[in-house]
Amino acid sequence: MILRTVLSIGIIIFAGTGGELAVTRTMKGIGEVHNFSPRNLLRVILRAFRSGWMWLGLSLMALSFFVLLMLLSWENVSFVVPVTALSYVLGAFGGKFLLGERIEARRWIGVVLVCVGVLLVCVG
Repeated sequence: MILRTVLSIGIIIFAGTGGELAVTRTMKGIGEVHNFSPRNLLRVILRAFRSGWMWLGLSLMALSFFVLLMLLSWENVSFVVPVTALSYVLGAFGGKFLLGERIEARRWIGVVLVCVGVLLVCVG
């Protein structure tokens, strides 16, 4: 019972964050959208869907979502939602080491606070 919960949480965190990082990579490759006309937005969307990273990202995010639904069927939401906040931690590390983003000290402090909050939820 505990193993399936831990495994499910791991899948949610890694698949969800991996999906977000893959989609971010796609969108950074496309560039910032300045023109929000319907025609231009359609062009941006079509360009994004030609990227394998976009499809990988969407697949991972879908996997994360469906595992979250499964986990919520047997665990309390008051436990699941705070614990899956560890995805913020993984996202910060992924942004820094996979996407080359600069993470300021204030954000790292936030990451530590998220970890402390998750620890409190798990212990309590």
